[in-house]
Amino acid sequence: MNLRRLKPSRLSKRDLAAIGLPAIALIVAAFWVAYLFVEPAPPDRMVMTTGSEEGAYHAFALQYQEILARHGITLELRPSSGSVENLRRLTDDESGVDIGLVQSGTGDVEQYDDLATLGSVYYEPVWVFYRGRHALERLTRLRGKRVAIGAQGSGTRRIAIQLLNANHALAAPTRTVDLGGEAAARALKQGRVDAAFIVGPAEMPVVRELMAARGVKLMSFPRAPAYTNLFAFLSAVTLPEGGIDLARNIPGRDTVLLAPTANLVARDDLHPALVSVLMQALTEAHSGPGLFHKAGDFPKFRDREFPLNPEAERYYKSGPPFLQRYLPFWAATLLDRAFIMLLPLVAVLLPLLRIAPSLYTWRIRSRIYRWYGELKFLELEIREKYDPARLPEYRTRLDALEDNANTRPIPLAFTDQVYTLRQHIDMVRGILHRVALEPALVSA
Repeated sequence: MNLRRLKPSRLSKRDLAAIGLPAIALIVAAFWVAYLFVEPAPPDRMVMTTGSEEGAYHAFALQYQEILARHGITLELRPSSGSVENLRRLTDDESGVDIGLVQSGTGDVEQYDDLATLGSVYYEPVWVFYRGRHALERLTRLRGKRVAIGAQGSGTRRIAIQLLNANHALAAPTRTVDLGGEAAARALKQGRVDAAFIVGPAEMPVVRELMAARGVKLMSFPRAPAYTNLFAFLSAVTLPEGGIDLARNIPGRDTVLLAPTANLVARDDLHPALVSVLMQALTEAHSGPGLFHKAGDFPKFRDREFPLNPEAERYYKSGPPFLQRYLPFWAATLLDRAFIMLLPLVAVLLPLLRIAPSLYTWRIRSRIYRWYGELKFLELEIREKYDPARLPEYRTRLDALEDNANTRPIPLAFTDQVYTLRQHIDMVRGILHRVALEPALVSA
């Protein structure tokens, strides 16, 4: 027995490869499957359609732009004529627009089924300013007057038409003028129109300007409950006496206004990670108290014209994603995607770590058992079918078995079995020697 020819090793590279390569292939396949389902990395740029540059939509969009910039996201702003044009851009695949502020009452779920809302962000009351000595409390009094109803494509124009039409005050002899915002305010102060519809928050400069203008009054809606029953997207809000200017007591009495809400609407293919960071921007910009709402009232899912974005729904229930509470946005999204990619790896590795050692042990033992099988077959052949002419063949086969046991790398844990095998090979070699010397033993 040549002990120096025995090659024990800690691990068999061949057997490791036989088990490891399929395992690696399985892991790669798991990664590939995960790649098919994991969201791509979020873009670092969004496009928002706003409104007129002097309007509230654009002013709030500038706030969003500043907040998102802190998270490494560029928000490109594209002014528009208002809600109607914003919706048109959002549904146009060629526009490149991702999000936009839309006035409630403007949308139609059946027409805009590829859009989703991130929630209402503030009340934007309908301000009906007029000139005249007598108090105006019904829109029917505007019949035959010159009325600025907002620019083409604006939400102001849409709601003005709805309210005037409900009061049968839209048709002739009423003369509607497509002016809104600052242009409508100038026309009203100059006497070129008798009334003007303005839609937006009380903080708008044009609202402050008209509230303080000489000869201009603000209409109150004492029949607000009737309007809110007729138009579900409207709410009744009260502008308290002195709410605009306490020192000058503007307005001089409590005034009831009708108010739709401004909603941030997004395309339904907007990346979920961007929705999450947008929700944080909305919370920072709108969660404080206002003239018509308390702290924490906004943002909120109020209007049902558009379905709620699933990621926004999760935010309302649970707040920001866990990682984004403690890490910068890009680090959090990177780790989140990595976690999703690692899930299949864990799912594959855990069973492999349990099965692989057993497979490895089985593979080594099966090789030793195979040699034992060959040795046993050769022993039976020598004992029962010995042929003197095949003596060199018997010796060659025994030497081949011994060479396999000596030269094949065997882990240290199995060397005792190899030594035992070598002893049994020597035992069979001894049987061969005796049978060759005494042929009579074969039949004994």
